[in-house]
Amino acid sequence: MAVGALVATSVGFAPSAVADDVQSKQWYLGPMQAEQMWKASTGKGVKVAVIDSGVNANTSSLKGQVLTDEVPTTVAYRATDDYDGHGTTMAELIAGTGAGGGLKGLAPGAKIVPYRVKFDDLKGGAAELNKTPEPAEAIRAAADTDAKIINMSFGSQGPSSTEEAAIKYAASKGKLLVAAVGNEGGKSGDRIGYPAAFEYVVGVAASDESGTVSKFSSAGGYVDLAAPGQDFPGWCDASFRSYCDDMNGTSSAAAITSASAALIWSAHPDWSVNQVTRALVDTAGRKWAKNDPSKYLGYGTIRPRLVLADPHYNPGSANVDPLAKENGGDLLAKSAATTSSSSSSPAPSSSASTPSQAPEKGSTGATSAAGSSTESSNDNSTLWVVLGAVAAVVVVGGGGVAVARARRAR
Repeated sequence: MAVGALVATSVGFAPSAVADDVQSKQWYLGPMQAEQMWKASTGKGVKVAVIDSGVNANTSSLKGQVLTDEVPTTVAYRATDDYDGHGTTMAELIAGTGAGGGLKGLAPGAKIVPYRVKFDDLKGGAAELNKTPEPAEAIRAAADTDAKIINMSFGSQGPSSTEEAAIKYAASKGKLLVAAVGNEGGKSGDRIGYPAAFEYVVGVAASDESGTVSKFSSAGGYVDLAAPGQDFPGWCDASFRSYCDDMNGTSSAAAITSASAALIWSAHPDWSVNQVTRALVDTAGRKWAKNDPSKYLGYGTIRPRLVLADPHYNPGSANVDPLAKENGGDLLAKSAATTSSSSSSPAPSSSASTPSQAPEKGSTGATSAAGSSTESSNDNSTLWVVLGAVAAVVVVGGGGVAVARARRAR
């Protein structure tokens, strides 16, 4: 059986009349000062694993950008056959070249490694379902490659132990794990979905052009960062005939965050995942107390420009997890134990995944296992500065972070 539900992240589909107008609708490229950032970094040399509905490598914007030969054979089944259009959109937002009037990725020099996983919208019968890998299988496989970033623009209500084990394994390999928090904002039972709610995963919320949290963006104690996530085009089906407007969702916000990380890592290839994460958190724009992250926008909206523009930026220790308290301990300290455990006992079999617990596609933001009573009381939902403006640096640590960690407890 298929696992999870494949849900489009669009609101009000409407075919774009002119393909050349697509990039002008990517309103965030201006405020984020993309053109200036690309003078310092384009993401070259960084590979991003996109675990999604597959990635169409033949769109004008992705030609030459998708490393189809680098998908592990165990999970390579039809990796470039996108059955929904969602995965291709995420890939273009990350590394699209913009050729032919297509979407321009924030990290056009980066490369995409595509993973096609099963969700409820996957059609084709038992044979198709059996050949298509579970998300947990793809995460574990990506962890064994040289991709630095794993983008997961999907979510489900409850945690899967198999998926959680894959997440921890990938974290132990030094991967930056980025996930959408969900699109249940304002709805009854609004909670963060998995894998965003897992330890070692950076959960990303969506913001609009004014810097305000998007109405659909899920809120709660697992929101770490925010990024633009609404009012720009994307693919809305598998025909790839034209883009659709208003592809709104935290899926897109996660992709833009992954692209931001790629820009930083490309400029500083010797940095560890801890330092890249710290750079994203430290420079995020916010107006609330630095030790009291917002349940809507976390530590703030990403601003990679501040890292790229500062030749003296100090990323801190390579061996200290900036979100150690939130993650239940230091990442690298746990890595040795995790790796040792993985080598001494069999890893979860790819054929033994737990389908009933695997995540839903499309950042639907279904409820997480954490109750609303443990969510942050911080009500800040609006950024005080535009994305490209200078703001105070976020300092990770202290009592506020400890409170955030308590919200993580299960």
